[in-house]
Amino acid sequence: MENKDFTCVILAAGQGTRMKSDMPKVLHKVCGLALVEHVIQACRSIGEPVVIIGNGSEKVKALLGDGVSYALQAERKGTGHAVMECFAQAEINTEYTLVCAGDMPLITGASLEKLCACMEGKGACVLSASMEDPFGYGRIIRNADGTFKKIVEQKDATAEEALVNEVNTSVYVFKTKLLADALKRITPANAQGEYYLTDCLEIINRTEPIGVMCLEDATEAFGINDRIQLAEAAAIMQRKINNMHMRNGVTLVDPCNTYIEAGVEIGSDTVIYPGSYIGKGSKIGKNCILMGGNRFDNAVVGDGCTVEASVLLNCKVGDGTTVGPNAYLRPKAVIGNNARIGDFVEIKNATIGDGSKVSHLSYVGDATVGKKCNIGCGTVFVNYDGKHKHRSVVGDNVFVGSNSNLIAPVELKDGAYIAAGSTVTRDIPSGSLCVARSREYIKEGWADELRRSWEREK
Repeated sequence: MENKDFTCVILAAGQGTRMKSDMPKVLHKVCGLALVEHVIQACRSIGEPVVIIGNGSEKVKALLGDGVSYALQAERKGTGHAVMECFAQAEINTEYTLVCAGDMPLITGASLEKLCACMEGKGACVLSASMEDPFGYGRIIRNADGTFKKIVEQKDATAEEALVNEVNTSVYVFKTKLLADALKRITPANAQGEYYLTDCLEIINRTEPIGVMCLEDATEAFGINDRIQLAEAAAIMQRKINNMHMRNGVTLVDPCNTYIEAGVEIGSDTVIYPGSYIGKGSKIGKNCILMGGNRFDNAVVGDGCTVEASVLLNCKVGDGTTVGPNAYLRPKAVIGNNARIGDFVEIKNATIGDGSKVSHLSYVGDATVGKKCNIGCGTVFVNYDGKHKHRSVVGDNVFVGSNSNLIAPVELKDGAYIAAGSTVTRDIPSGSLCVARSREYIKEGWADELRRSWEREK
């Protein structure tokens, strides 16, 4: 639950040179969200986030929009300097300040809440983790009674300190007044000439105790510096996402080859086969069968649907409907209940009514199709005249024969019947037959004579 006593400062100004990318490090994605978006989501339960931006600041702001506040660190002079800039630019009046790195996508709101709960009687609290291989991390050094003593960086650690497995995750909570005072007193007295936020802990510890909370799951402390670590974090998160869905009653035939992004909703007793990619914003109902080769992005699928080897983008599918194989539902496609969208069918900005069938090899664009219609094989809704898009309307119980062209704008009223091979250019009244093709011309013996001429040429 959001707490007005906390401000969440997220460090996202770094360049991330090891990513070897023109894009800021914090904008690289894990399971459908940018690194910094994961951190923001975790912080939302604590308080309002302030994102410190620097490298690629406009790109970061373009992604995050007005949902967060910003502070600019024009020159990168260390973590302490970043928080200094935040205090100088943002009005921070809360009792406590939480500081998180923007490249820790696995951190959870539950862990941050536990850390904040440790602040009673403390000047600050540090989030730590126990790692089998702590190399590269700053070590948490404790006093004999187990209380916090200091943080020692890898390069400064003695042989004995280097054996410590408890590491600093770069997540802290401070009493805001103590942090503001400590920031005024730290100096760039190090080889890099940077202001270290950890120096504030040493200053605060002179007058008030520092708490330490060790993560139950050390993977939450995973920070991203290169694309190898990005892939490792994605694998960890994907496993957690898949396990969550399976615990909720979803069958994943092969979890190692099923990719579900963060925030996806899936109903119980749905079965998902290998090779499926279900993107963020998607909602899948109960008792569905998703065969291999599907790609969903912001797709809403009702209960009892079957989808096979198809692409569904920003669309909606009703209950009991089958889609595919190899169908393409483009943005603003809305499919009703108990409908059938078959193989190599493309639907764009169109509504297909309950019980209607578009079984194969058809394009339906910019159209409204009513209930219990049959759109025959090879039908094309011709919606573009070279400059403008036009819309077609098909009523209920309409039959459109194979290889028909509907030249928009056109309306086929309830119960109309379009003969196969027709090109329809005007509205068809209810219950009428439309035959829009040339009459057959038959010349008996013509084919036989043609073949005899071929024989004479030999």
